[in-house]
Amino acid sequence: MADNARAKRLADLIREVVASKLQRGVKDPRLGTHVTITDTRVTGDLREATIFYTVYGDDEDRRNAAAGLESAKGILRSEVGRAAGTKFTPTLAFVPDALPENARTIEDLLDAARASDAKVREASSGATFAGEADPYRKPGEDQDADDTEEH
Repeated sequence: MADNARAKRLADLIREVVASKLQRGVKDPRLGTHVTITDTRVTGDLREATIFYTVYGDDEDRRNAAAGLESAKGILRSEVGRAAGTKFTPTLAFVPDALPENARTIEDLLDAARASDAKVREASSGATFAGEADPYRKPGEDQDADDTEEH
């Protein structure tokens, strides 16, 4: 079992090698400039690497990019093995990153909260308090009322 620092260094190396190879070395038109490598994780035994990616485009572009990455997996793995210089080259698994969808969901929720705040602000404009402006007793005012009640 390798230490965490070594696994992190290998993960960073894999991310850089795969990203540069996708940008310059792979001639698959399905990949193009649409694919961005966001993160890479390597298992503790350095045998398997999971590469997270995002695709700029619609669902068809995402499907095409996934198929292109699967077909280029062998080329990318051999390039990683050449750059890493380890005894065993890790197998590569490509997983679409859920970050853009999560960010979109959070933005939608924030927009709904802003709209709700605007409605409350509009409803409360010009409204007054239910009681007096200052509902607390003051020391000098209460003395006169208490003296008249006792007599």
